[in-house]
Amino acid sequence: MKNAVKFSALMSLVVLGVGTMITGCKSAPVLSNDQAKSMINAHYEAAAPSGFDINVNNDGMVQGATAKYWQRTTIYPNKYWADFKLTDQGKKSIKLSTGSDVIQWRPSSPTDKSFSIVVTTTVLKHRMARDIKDIQDVGSKTKTVLFTEGVDLSDLPQPLVDIAHNPGNQLTTTRTATFVLDGDSWKLQSVD
Repeated sequence: MKNAVKFSALMSLVVLGVGTMITGCKSAPVLSNDQAKSMINAHYEAAAPSGFDINVNNDGMVQGATAKYWQRTTIYPNKYWADFKLTDQGKKSIKLSTGSDVIQWRPSSPTDKSFSIVVTTTVLKHRMARDIKDIQDVGSKTKTVLFTEGVDLSDLPQPLVDIAHNPGNQLTTTRTATFVLDGDSWKLQSVD
């Protein structure tokens, strides 16, 4: 009987000790996908908005001419080189990386379908996070998450949206956000 009492007392001490150890250890707070998305989007909102690049291929040139964003001013003797001047409507929607208002269309042949130019929207936009994947632990105080970065095209003119959806454009990018534990809460450290 004495051994049973001693064993019971010893077990009580062990349980009390383990309980004290467990309650004494602070566990990191939970970082949900919604919290991660909210922090990433707050990071984007804090940054200056910018125009975004649209790759304009042969189909895009036709769409832009139809939308009256540019008009042909010169056709060269080889019949497949041309210059296109941005119209007033085009200048309101896009700008060229050269700073000029003339698109110099110079494909390598009449059948060259890979030639393209890049225009930048004049509408300034913030990037945004969507499609947050599962959050991964990278140690006790660091977490990472893959997400899709994109741009909302809803307030752009439809012809520009159509050009942006042509092949060769990348409207979304996969990025990685890193979060670190700062005291009792998670903070966004970086977006790569």
